[in-house]
Amino acid sequence: MNTSLKAGFSLGILALAFYLSAFTVNQAEQVIITQFGRPIGDPVTEPGLHFKLPFVQQVNSFDKRYLAWDGPMVEMSTKDKTYVQVDTFARWRITDPMRYYLRLRDERSAQSRLEDILGSETRTAIARNELIEVVRTDKDRKPFVDETLGELVGEGTLGQLRPIRVGRVAIENSVFDAAAPKLEEFGIQLLDVRFKRINYNQEVLERIYQRMISERLQIAQRFRSEGEGEAARINGNRERDINEIQSTAYKRVQEIQGEADAKATEIYAKAYAQKPEAARFYKFTKSMETYRKVINSDATIVLSTNSELFGLLKRAEAKD
Repeated sequence: MNTSLKAGFSLGILALAFYLSAFTVNQAEQVIITQFGRPIGDPVTEPGLHFKLPFVQQVNSFDKRYLAWDGPMVEMSTKDKTYVQVDTFARWRITDPMRYYLRLRDERSAQSRLEDILGSETRTAIARNELIEVVRTDKDRKPFVDETLGELVGEGTLGQLRPIRVGRVAIENSVFDAAAPKLEEFGIQLLDVRFKRINYNQEVLERIYQRMISERLQIAQRFRSEGEGEAARINGNRERDINEIQSTAYKRVQEIQGEADAKATEIYAKAYAQKPEAARFYKFTKSMETYRKVINSDATIVLSTNSELFGLLKRAEAKD
C-alpha cells in the first residue's frame, strides 16, 4: 500500500513538473525565454512543443504575422504654407524578436515608437512638398479633362491642373525609405506606408472653393463672350443673306416688269399699227392719260395758241 502511494505521488510530481516546464508555440508566434528578466538562449521560432525551467524561466511570445499601425489624423503644413490633415497607416512585422524584446518589450511600446518615427518622417516629407504634390497621386497619371471644356477654354491655363514633379506615391516612398532603417534598430521590418486620407484645413477649403468659383465664373464669362460673338456673326450673316435675297428678288421683279412692259408695248404696237385711225386713237389716249396725270384742280397752265392741247380745249368749248 505504501509503495502504491509513493508511485502515485512520484507520477503526480512528474506530471506537474512536465506541465510547468512544457509550452507550445503555434505557427503565428515566436518566443523569447527569460530568466529573472534576462533573455536565455536563442528565440524560439519553430512551432511545436518546447520546454523551460519551471518557476525560474518565463515565456514571452510575440506575433510573427503582419501587424497594423494606424496613426491618428494629424495637422501639418506643406511647403507652400498650406495646412492639411494627414491620416497615415503602415504594415510591419517583428523580424528580430531578441532585439525587439530588449528595446521595446511589448507591442504597445512598438506602436508608440512607430507613431513617433512615422509621424516625424511624414511631417518632414509633407513639409518638403507643395500641396498639389501631396494630393495628386502620381506624376505619370493624367487627370481627367473634359475635351469639350478644353476646346472652349482654349490653350490657356484656366481650368487646367499644372503638372506635378513628385506626386503622393513618391512622397509615401520617401517616408518609407527614411523610417525603415530607424525601425530595423528595434527588430522591426517596415513593410508599407500609405496616406489613408488627406483632408484640407477649413481655411484651405474656403480658399479652394473661392478659387474654383472664380475659375468657373471666368470660364462662364468666356463662354458668354464667345456665344455673343457667334450670335453677332450669325446675325450679320442673316442680314447679309436677307439683303442679298431682297436684291436678287428686286432685280428679278424689275426684269419681269421690263419683260411685261416690252410685251405690252409690242401688243399695243401691233394693235395700233394696223390702221392710221388706230394710231391716231392711240396717240390721243396716251395724251389724255398724260394730261390726267399732269393737270389737276390746283394746276395753272399757260398754253400757246398752236399747242395741241389748246386746240383740243378750244374744240371742246366750241361744241359746248
